[in-house]
Amino acid sequence: MGIKSYNPYTPSRRNMTGSDFNEITKKTPEKSLLDVKRKNAGRNNQGKITVRHQGGGNRQKYRVIDFKR
Repeated sequence: MGIKSYNPYTPSRRNMTGSDFNEITKKTPEKSLLDVKRKNAGRNNQGKITVRHQGGGNRQKYRVIDFKR
């Protein structure tokens, strides 16, 4: 595994390193094991906003894990 270094935009980040997991993970997850994570963005069953400042962001996926295998 490689070592990832960070740009020093704070004093603690100057000496910070982390693991690079590109040898043990694929670039993209298996498409048949992905499921859509649906958002409701702070809306109730009528579609009205009940919680403020919710919504937006990137689309997220839910990774299905088969524990019986």
